Amino acid sequence: MELPKWTAPALQGAAVGAVTLAIAGFNWGGWVTGGTASKMIKDASNTAVAAALTPHCIARSAADPEAPRIRATLDKAGTWQKRGIIEKSGWATPIGTDKPSWELAEACLKELQKDT
Repeated sequence: MELPKWTAPALQGAAVGAVTLAIAGFNWGGWVTGGTASKMIKDASNTAVAAALTPHCIARSAADPEAPRIRATLDKAGTWQKRGIIEKSGWATPIGTDKPSWELAEACLKELQKDT
């Protein structure tokens, strides 16, 4: 069986079109892979949880008898050290967990810096 002469150019055009569409879709069309979508969902979830728990962090800082000392340490600390101070204070540890959340520590720090 012999294929028509137009078959090869048609298949080549379809292949070039598919590649062009994929390039345009991923670069400018907003397409993402499953792994990227999962990472975006995880990041958005962590940010939302941190935003929801920020008032709890502020309340813990207000109730902490060591708060004046910790706030003074924050004022003296460099930018890159401040989140660690909030984490060590326990203010950024969500209820029911053992470890502090760095997203919550960042959100809490921003909120605490608004007060000063």
